[in-house]
Amino acid sequence: MSRDLRICFVGDSYVAGVGDPEHLGWVGRLAAASARDGLPLTSYVLGVRRQTTADVADRWATECRPRLAGGPWEPRVVLSTGVNDTTDADGAPRLTPQRSVAAFIEVLTGAAAARWPLLVVGPPAVADDAQNERTAAVDASFAGVCAARGVPYVPVLPALAADPTWRAEVAAGDGAHPGAAGYALLADLVRPHWQSWISG
Repeated sequence: MSRDLRICFVGDSYVAGVGDPEHLGWVGRLAAASARDGLPLTSYVLGVRRQTTADVADRWATECRPRLAGGPWEPRVVLSTGVNDTTDADGAPRLTPQRSVAAFIEVLTGAAAARWPLLVVGPPAVADDAQNERTAAVDASFAGVCAARGVPYVPVLPALAADPTWRAEVAAGDGAHPGAAGYALLADLVRPHWQSWISG
């Protein structure tokens, strides 16, 4: 009997695939690759533009519960957030690092209580190097929380910040979101970790 996987992808505009003319983003590409590998799944894309980790923490459980709870299927959650936390708003990041981490822990705690296995994908790079430095600090904090709790974490910011295709597409777009090739790169970074997580 084949597995009945139902996975909520929760987060911000990168989860939604904003900027991709093919309307797949990294989530759609990951799901398509999983199907080609013989493991189809039901994916729910729950990405909202401009949302911080605190915004995501406020809504994620309400949105995931009717999609994941109460059935014989296998429920899972993929979380990706953090870039909007570090966006400059009147001379300061939209969230303090402490508030980012507290909201992040709130989601991890809720997923553990619901017994929904969680995979976290770190925040990607934007065209603003100063913001990338702020995001790198949040990224490191998120990774530390996940390591302490045994939650798999996929850091993507360093690789994307150094990748010429990602940088070119982000710069040619709105300064934050890539096109199809950039999202394909992001999906490729996530996929090995995804395969290990999904087979566990």
